[in-house]
Amino acid sequence: MTFKRPHGAGLAAFAVGLLAATAAYAEPTVNKGDNAWMMTSTVLVLLMTIPGLALFYGGLVRSKNMLSVLMQVFYTVCIVTVLWALYGYSLAFTGGSDFIGGFSKAFLAGVTPDSKAATFSVDANISELVYICFQMTFAAITPALIVGAFAERMKFSAVALFIPLWVTLIYFPIAHMVWYWAGPDAITDAAKALAAAADGAAKTAAQAKLDEINADAGWIFKKGAIDFAGGTVVHINAGIAGLVGALLLGKRTGYGKELMAPHSLTMSMIGASLLWVGWFGFNAGSNLEASGGAALAMTNSFVATAAAALSWMFAEWIIKGHPSVLGAISGAVAGLVAVTPAAGFSGPMGAIVLGLVVGVVCLFFCTVVKNALGYDDSLDVFGVHCVGGIVGAIGTGILVNPALGGTGVMDYVAGKIADYDFVAQMTSQFWGVCTTLVWSGIGSAILYKVVDVIVGLRANVETEREGLDITEHTERAYNM
Repeated sequence: MTFKRPHGAGLAAFAVGLLAATAAYAEPTVNKGDNAWMMTSTVLVLLMTIPGLALFYGGLVRSKNMLSVLMQVFYTVCIVTVLWALYGYSLAFTGGSDFIGGFSKAFLAGVTPDSKAATFSVDANISELVYICFQMTFAAITPALIVGAFAERMKFSAVALFIPLWVTLIYFPIAHMVWYWAGPDAITDAAKALAAAADGAAKTAAQAKLDEINADAGWIFKKGAIDFAGGTVVHINAGIAGLVGALLLGKRTGYGKELMAPHSLTMSMIGASLLWVGWFGFNAGSNLEASGGAALAMTNSFVATAAAALSWMFAEWIIKGHPSVLGAISGAVAGLVAVTPAAGFSGPMGAIVLGLVVGVVCLFFCTVVKNALGYDDSLDVFGVHCVGGIVGAIGTGILVNPALGGTGVMDYVAGKIADYDFVAQMTSQFWGVCTTLVWSGIGSAILYKVVDVIVGLRANVETEREGLDITEHTERAYNM
């Protein structure tokens, strides 16, 4: 993902430069087809969250807490959407430092219907407002994933305070570190200027400009980590924050002693299916263009998801003696999580292998590891999203290899696919994974403590036993 558009010459200046046979370059253009695809993708990602994630999570909790989960997810979308427009977009996708952007586009200052945002192709832009909305949906779904970890026991007032704090101090910096860069147009133009420099002084100046542009990127991006659609930014980020929250809040009242089965697997099946449909906007949309790259991401989102669902289902069948609907849909989500960072980098066969691996790995963490350690991650946010995101992020470093059917990584300075270096790429991927785990893990722990001091994190035992729907919202999901 990319944002920053280089400030090229205007049309008049370009015309003069062209007639003078100088080294001016054309203003990047906006393709209406790409714009239409990105608007569609944006709506699909919103569909993932409301109603997709809300129904998936809602069906997995007990009926007395159904509305509380729906409310938490819906609130998250609303508050993050507003914060993104006020300052989130500026902090994530403008220059400032390696770790966070600035406020130059706070309140969307300077953004107009004619503003452009870069894609991954030289001279091919989309409307900046479309890009803003697309990234807005990513910012909204990420903290919404966290609520599944502490479902059925956290006060709504605590959620209402934690979400804006978390998205501001954890999500926006991680998004900047992983995804912010100057864009292909700026890098390519600087590389051309360097190649065209006639003497030593000109070459020195051109090289300095190229170095400056390459330095204008997030810290993890400059480490060489690749994350096509959010394995680190979204899934590891939310997953580790969820685990920390589950540990700090403690287990649900009666956990391990009372039956806490999902109240409606029908709802969860509908939600998981909507997640899969919406995820095509999430993954294929992250190509930012309606091109072959989007087609590859779409294909991988089909096959990896199906493979992971089958992997989880058959593994569970072998271990427990029966296949379950919950296992199949959980496996599908795990596959979607794992393929997210790899969607535009892996070949389809690599994506299938990734899906087969992650299904078994996430099943192991959601059963064996969770039971052994005894933590109460209500809806397995850590076991599916964090673990699945780690598998996907590390797997991306392997599957991007052209020898394995991957696309390789584009070197915009050289104008070609860079040579694949296994050690270097895996080191970069570990930088991305570890930085996200540390930043989100420690940062989230601090924020939970702050919220606990201000409003208190957990509902009392009586409230929890009666159910958060009636005690927090004075409503019931079902009046029958």
